[in-house]
Amino acid sequence: MSPSTLLNVFVLAALSLVGANAQVTGTYPATPLASKTFTYPSGIPEKVDTDTGLIRGFQHGYNQCNSTTEGPNSLCQTSFINSIDDFCLWAPGEPGSVVANTEGEMVAWCTKPGRGTRLIPQYALQGVQFIKTPNYVQVAGFIRQELINIDSADYGGEMDPHGADLRGNPMGGLIYSNAFGGDGGWTQVIEWHNFMGGNGFCLKACDPNKPDDEKYCEHRLDRIGCAYNAPNNAQNGTFESCEGENQDFPGVYTVNGQVMTYAQPPESEGPITTMPYTARIPASSNCVTYTSSALYTALPSPSIQIGAVSTALPSGASGSGSPSGSRTGAAAGAQNTSNGASSLAISGVSFLGVVFSILFLA
Repeated sequence: MSPSTLLNVFVLAALSLVGANAQVTGTYPATPLASKTFTYPSGIPEKVDTDTGLIRGFQHGYNQCNSTTEGPNSLCQTSFINSIDDFCLWAPGEPGSVVANTEGEMVAWCTKPGRGTRLIPQYALQGVQFIKTPNYVQVAGFIRQELINIDSADYGGEMDPHGADLRGNPMGGLIYSNAFGGDGGWTQVIEWHNFMGGNGFCLKACDPNKPDDEKYCEHRLDRIGCAYNAPNNAQNGTFESCEGENQDFPGVYTVNGQVMTYAQPPESEGPITTMPYTARIPASSNCVTYTSSALYTALPSPSIQIGAVSTALPSGASGSGSPSGSRTGAAAGAQNTSNGASSLAISGVSFLGVVFSILFLA
């Protein structure tokens, strides 16, 4: 573990003890990340996290990204979500990383070249659902996470533009979309969340011009994963783009006509082993199915050996990781796993759903 990682671990653990709202000297930036706005591409500074003397140190990467920064070593922290064939995910810069140790330093991994980022390798994406609703766009699916530098056994955690110190995870991370508005122009997404781990992922970006973007993209339920924060119908081996209705606000559910709000217990109480509700999966419509070879035509070969069986799978088929037909966002009962985390069990198979180590702070 690098000295910077050790420092991050110490700081985050300390913050978890004093509470997310405690005023610790040298912790908070003058302006929170979620309050910083920049026009893409002309208004992007080299780095958006420029405060000095803060506990977590300096922004790991940069935000001005172009052809000179693109490639396997890019540290670009400007990301995008536009469509099923054009989106990015946050992932580490170094192979074999654990999300909880690197959340503040994540970089953008994208499906299309041309924006100065890293590219998600071939064979990594095993199934993807993109959905556009009245208030947000969302992409969810299955991924060979070791191909984007996440340890294959890591159940991961959440990235969002807030963090315990308001600098975001990753620090300085920006997301833009051309899916909002009729002119195809770029909109900076103010509220978003991205769960990575358990060979699954979900990224939701809320339209800042619509009401309740902070509620649909809730960032304080980091321990209950995609199934409750971004319920979806993603299928391993299927690549589809849909229209859909809005989900219920994460953590809000109805029982016998009464609207209830779920309160996530503190880490000190141990793993979350049961949930009082099952998240409603929003209805989708007008779905169009694709093959992965038709969608992701410019992705590089993996930089690590992943085995002949995986690379020989036909386009759209599932590989190792999660079982074919399972869903990343289907809610179910939780069960214990190691390291103080929990995962969802669906048809007897555990994978991404309720995750996250003690260092995952909302």
